[in-house]
Amino acid sequence: MADIDNKDQAEVDPADMEDVEEVEEDETGEDENSKARQLTVQMMQNPQILAALQERLDGLNGSPSGYIESLPKVVKRRINALKNLQVKCAHIEAKFYEEVHELERKYAALYQPFFDVRSNIVKAAYEPTDEECEWKADEDEELTDEMKEKAKLEEEKKDEEKEDPKGIPEFWLTVFKNVDLLSDMLQEHDEPILKHLQDIKVKFSDPGQPMSFTLEFHFEPNDFFSNTVLTKTYKMRSEPDESDPFSFDGPEIMCCTGCTIEWTKGKNVTLKTIKKKQKHKGRGTVRTVTKTVPNDSFFNFFTPPEVPENGELDEDSEAVLAADFEIGHFIRERIVPRAVLYFTGEAIEDDDDDYDEEGEEADDEEGEEEADEENDPDYVPKDAAPPAECKQQ
Repeated sequence: MADIDNKDQAEVDPADMEDVEEVEEDETGEDENSKARQLTVQMMQNPQILAALQERLDGLNGSPSGYIESLPKVVKRRINALKNLQVKCAHIEAKFYEEVHELERKYAALYQPFFDVRSNIVKAAYEPTDEECEWKADEDEELTDEMKEKAKLEEEKKDEEKEDPKGIPEFWLTVFKNVDLLSDMLQEHDEPILKHLQDIKVKFSDPGQPMSFTLEFHFEPNDFFSNTVLTKTYKMRSEPDESDPFSFDGPEIMCCTGCTIEWTKGKNVTLKTIKKKQKHKGRGTVRTVTKTVPNDSFFNFFTPPEVPENGELDEDSEAVLAADFEIGHFIRERIVPRAVLYFTGEAIEDDDDDYDEEGEEADDEEGEEEADEENDPDYVPKDAAPPAECKQQ
């Protein structure tokens, strides 16, 4: 048997042996490449490694390349000239926004007659004609004349069975309740008051005066306060900050002022009375003390935090003012011009559609991620209650 093996080895051509060795080396190289690819795939599937890579990449984004520092002094001088030009452009942009404000004032005067009619219809000061009330909805196109007549008779029968309301009841309250930004401010005790809200108007500053706008909330006589109009004024600035001119991005609200609400005694919903028991340390006797403390209410909107002369605010006041500015802009730019569409909910659907178009992909990815997390037996929800020792800290 050994002789046969030796004979077989003797008959093998040396060139063939070299080929075999080369093939074996190539196969070994492919195995190593395959293992490397598998290792890379495994690493990229590791969330901790991916997070570390992402953090590293985020740190690189926006970091200076060092190119500017390496430039000769003469080139840096020219860059400074470009920056000075940019400051001049910012001042021209400020003038542009001032003219935009003038256009807003001009067109506000053109809109106002229509808003006045809207207000009169809402508060039953004007009854629109049949022609003004005619509205052809999309679904009406598919209805036959017979179906339309039947629907009209049924609608008239319903109207006969109930009282004839005046105007459009709870118009503005419904608008507020339909908009998340405003409904978050509403409390149950605010609703009876807002049923008396008849109109919201926007008034712009006069020509030549500092840029500002005022929101006017018009109320019918009620048992809660004697004011017929509550106001909120927002003062804006449309000029670059000398200390940071490149941060200019259009007019910004600098401060806002509310008004004094003349509450009827016992009707002030921005305050509440609480009773607190106090125990005397020496005698051990207990007494009940009545205190008046602030209460959550939409009407706190008319008493915003005051901005000190130095402009410095604590974090809570800054957060309140930031939200206040957002609400003021939203009422001015969206609610007042399109109130009926927020009353019916159509404007809300349009807002949602706009959001879905921009955020649909992100939402899908988030949903997939949440599904993966829920299927993971080791997954702990972010909002899970912390351990007791964490709560005590």
